Amino acid sequence: MRIVVTGTDTDIGKTVFAAGLAGALGATYWKPVQSGLDGGSDAERVAALSGVPVLPEAYRLTTPNSPHLAAEIDGVTIDPDRLVPPAIDPLVIEGAGGVLVPVTRELLYADLFARWQLPTILVARTSLGTINHSLLSIEALRARRVPILGIAFVGDANADSEATIAAIGKVRRLGRLPRLDSLDPVTLSAAFAQAFDITDFTA
Repeated sequence: MRIVVTGTDTDIGKTVFAAGLAGALGATYWKPVQSGLDGGSDAERVAALSGVPVLPEAYRLTTPNSPHLAAEIDGVTIDPDRLVPPAIDPLVIEGAGGVLVPVTRELLYADLFARWQLPTILVARTSLGTINHSLLSIEALRARRVPILGIAFVGDANADSEATIAAIGKVRRLGRLPRLDSLDPVTLSAAFAQAFDITDFTA
């Protein structure tokens, strides 16, 4: 079982969700491309929050920009053929930012997900604007025939927005991870177990 975690935007809680999912599944974590290293990498954060094994990134870029630009600034050429999911089971793979973030000038993350054909979870915030961002992301994934496992929300409860996105987007609402005042392995594990049914990710 290998699962892709992507998002509607950057800084919405996708990495925290990925850490919670990897911990709940006892999975290994992999982020193909890390852009920006100030304050540590996402893999380091996932390891600290979940204790799961993390794989080295295929590309580790220092500039905090979209991968295509970060690579150019860092003088690195991203070879899409290196971005092949490892044959590890279970595995949680995290993208960067939103589904249409460029990996290179010719390749978007959604295109990469389409190549992989792995079940993909869309993570969305619950605040104002989420309906538009979520539905556009769902359309972009569907246009490329990316298999969508469901949508997971992060933030304060917003029942109408969550239900509207699930209904109009015709996707399964997996649950909602609340913002945690104290974020550590214990609080994340407990919140994830309460917010999600693990069988939704394993069936």
